[in-house]
Amino acid sequence: MELWLDATGENGGLLHPHPADRVLLVEGDDILDWIESPLFACEDGRILDSSTAPVGVHVDIGDAEGQEAAKSMIGLVSWVVLTTGDWQMIPLENLVASAQGSGTRLIARIDTQQSLRGAAFALETGVDGLLLPAEQPEIWADAQIIAAERLATQSEGDDGILEEGGDIVSFDVQSVEDGGVGDRVCVDLTSILEVGEGFLIGSAANAMVLVHGETLESEFVPPRPFRVNAGAVHAYILMEDGSTKYLSELVAGDSVAVCNSTGIVRSAIIGRMKIESRPFLLIRYIHSESGKNGQIFLQQAETVRLISPLGDMPSVTSVEVGDSLLGFIGTSARHIGQNVLSMAEEH
Repeated sequence: MELWLDATGENGGLLHPHPADRVLLVEGDDILDWIESPLFACEDGRILDSSTAPVGVHVDIGDAEGQEAAKSMIGLVSWVVLTTGDWQMIPLENLVASAQGSGTRLIARIDTQQSLRGAAFALETGVDGLLLPAEQPEIWADAQIIAAERLATQSEGDDGILEEGGDIVSFDVQSVEDGGVGDRVCVDLTSILEVGEGFLIGSAANAMVLVHGETLESEFVPPRPFRVNAGAVHAYILMEDGSTKYLSELVAGDSVAVCNSTGIVRSAIIGRMKIESRPFLLIRYIHSESGKNGQIFLQQAETVRLISPLGDMPSVTSVEVGDSLLGFIGTSARHIGQNVLSMAEEH
């Protein structure tokens, strides 16, 4: 994590040396002898390097419009310098989540000692740098300590950070319980599902099971090959872009991931949602190799099916303790549906 000196409000001739990785000046300011990595803030929000090439932007994220403006620059520039308003942590966390893996680095403007740690460890990974005021040695001393803590924390965790894979795994059923009555979501697509396809659903985003579509024939009800009876409103569903949403958040036009037992994923568009009060079964399961466990609330109905490693599609009403179900193991936490490199437990 870099420490930047905010010299935009200073008289350059009176500025004393600081232990800064970079110094942010105003466009047109002279570069003092001790400044090794100067950047220049322009009135229009651009940030230039010493050769006057644009390398970033400054965005005020004091409101939702500012947050969206900052998000729109992620992936387009090297640096986004952020000035927060009354709300600091939530906007920073949202942008940290959006920027991960994009190549864009975030710098948070800091005015108080109390704000340092929150920005440095937002969503555990934190921003990429802190823009600190000049001539405030207490803030600089604390910032250096926190930067060292961040470095130590990231070094310890590097070996445990994995990219999310696409492998389908086998879960062992631990229990099947009465899940009470709640709001169930049926997801109707604008396209037809094949036998063996469904959605990855679960109460935890890192342990989802494959819920089969209503594609099988029955003597009691006709198939609905465009539908997945997906479970309770609180559950996560894997989207086409690899993010997740709660079932309650889905709307017509959303693109969801359709998966089969071999792990092949394609996208499909939601045409309609049906939310109705129905009785649930609660199925708890565990991945024996990793120890990760999860759960899912599914409607107690014979037409709601899962997929086994043998290719069978057992009804939720026939699933028993010890049965195996196909699903997906994720390796990262989620923030507003996006992967973030932090630890989170969901039970």
